[in-house]
Amino acid sequence: MKKIASTFLIALFAGAITLGSYKLFFENTNYAVISQDEGHSVFNTSLTPTSAKGAGINEVDFTVAAENTVNAVVHVKNVTINRTPHSLMDFFYGSGGNERPQVGTGSGVIISQDGYIVTNNHVISKANQLQVTLNNNKTYDAELIGTDPNSDIALIKIDAEGNLPYLAFGDSDDVKIGEWVLAVGNPFNLTSTVTAGIVSAKARDLGKNQSFIQTDAAVNPGNSGGALVNTNGDLVGINTAITSQTGSYVGYSFAVPSNIAKKVVDDILEYGNVQKGILGIKTLNINTPYAIEKGLNEIEGVYISGVEEGTGAAEAELIEGDIIKKVDNIKIRKFADLTGYLSAKRPNDSVEVTIDRDGEEFTVPVMLKKRQTVIVPVMGLEVKNLTKEDNKKFKTKQGVKIVGVPETYRGYGLEGKVLLSVDNNEINDIEEARTLFGSISRYGKTSITMINEKGERERLIFQ
Repeated sequence: MKKIASTFLIALFAGAITLGSYKLFFENTNYAVISQDEGHSVFNTSLTPTSAKGAGINEVDFTVAAENTVNAVVHVKNVTINRTPHSLMDFFYGSGGNERPQVGTGSGVIISQDGYIVTNNHVISKANQLQVTLNNNKTYDAELIGTDPNSDIALIKIDAEGNLPYLAFGDSDDVKIGEWVLAVGNPFNLTSTVTAGIVSAKARDLGKNQSFIQTDAAVNPGNSGGALVNTNGDLVGINTAITSQTGSYVGYSFAVPSNIAKKVVDDILEYGNVQKGILGIKTLNINTPYAIEKGLNEIEGVYISGVEEGTGAAEAELIEGDIIKKVDNIKIRKFADLTGYLSAKRPNDSVEVTIDRDGEEFTVPVMLKKRQTVIVPVMGLEVKNLTKEDNKKFKTKQGVKIVGVPETYRGYGLEGKVLLSVDNNEINDIEEARTLFGSISRYGKTSITMINEKGERERLIFQ
């Protein structure tokens, strides 16, 4: 009996030691993060993040932002009538053929309670009919207000009963890499879809002289034109593109920053087109053999390879070889940083440009000016606004001067002449030229009227 009691007491004592050890060494253990502070090891044993932006996914509340966003994101349907030629005569002369409707879908974001909606230009491009379906399943016909193909932003409007829920533009310059964001849209016609991710990169250049926010929030076909919002529900981007060999999401997506989208919308409403302010500099492709040989591909900043005459950069006495390091205290590491920031500016805005010249930094004010040249859609002609000398030489204040011609049209003697009209629509500046050429039908004839140095008018018709 004594032996049994002794064995029981030993087992009980051993169990108590085991339980105490577990409590001491396992149950209350926190993972330690070691950092160095003035040569001493500092142990941070807290598992609770001190920063909301650095919090784990279980520490972030997405529900409020998602609830506010889904009601302001709409489903956009566009109907395009395509004419398919059924004979050689139809193909060459653009007559006859079969009309076939083609339906495309995307997303949009309501930005005002009276029905203005921002979406992507490629969502509504060449549409004959636009329809918008709200999150409550009500459908309305939409009117196209204006577009900007360069930024891939378009503005449409619906007339609905009562005030609509809408999203306020946030400041995309304040977005931080690693910050949580939500992508809201209608992928594959699945309405009101919300996905979460982080900002993977900023000022991402996809070869379009544009600056995108890159995220790992899942975005698929149909999400285009939808909202990218932060955890406060502020609109920080318009979802625009994915890079994929399959056409579906493969891990990252891209959005037009809200500051650019807002500026485009404001310009369309106030001026009818986008007002672009430029510094007036030429830059060097850092991947060229020359840049690599000179080590210019390794610099942090934008290398100025030339300055355009009569621009703000010329007036500020910027020169070839200068390196742009900052604009208005925004650090410029690469060309996309520069274009992204300036895309939110207008002509006559002044910016503070910090320059590195031969190892010495200084800051100068530069007045942004209106772009003087542009390459028009479809035909690809490069045209510029007329100078006072051109007005006097050609005896006209109307038109734009052709300064560049693609290989296709080299044999027509176009370069150096003043382009007066396209399809009998008068041209007064490069913005009108871009708009008019962008509306050219692929299936009809196009006529352009020009004037040469002798003051003679010429008219050419292209198929």
